[in-house]
Amino acid sequence: MPFNVGPFELIIILLIVIAVFGAGRIAGVGRALGTSVREFREEARNEEEDEGNEDGEDEGKSAEGETTAAADAETPPAKKEGPTN
Repeated sequence: MPFNVGPFELIIILLIVIAVFGAGRIAGVGRALGTSVREFREEARNEEEDEGNEDGEDEGKSAEGETTAAADAETPPAKKEGPTN
């Protein structure tokens, strides 16, 4: 480990942090960090998908990512499939 910090020293540091901030606040920080990491991964995955679509697959999309009126006019409405009586 860097700086020759062993497991005993890490436990002492953890106890000091819990004493200073409290267990509730540390749990909230951990929850917020987990949410942030999850959102970052989702955005990174979406960015990779967008890069794959740059080959001309999104012809009906404008620069802002909204569909154009011409693309909407060409797309027929989806049929609703449901139980028939």
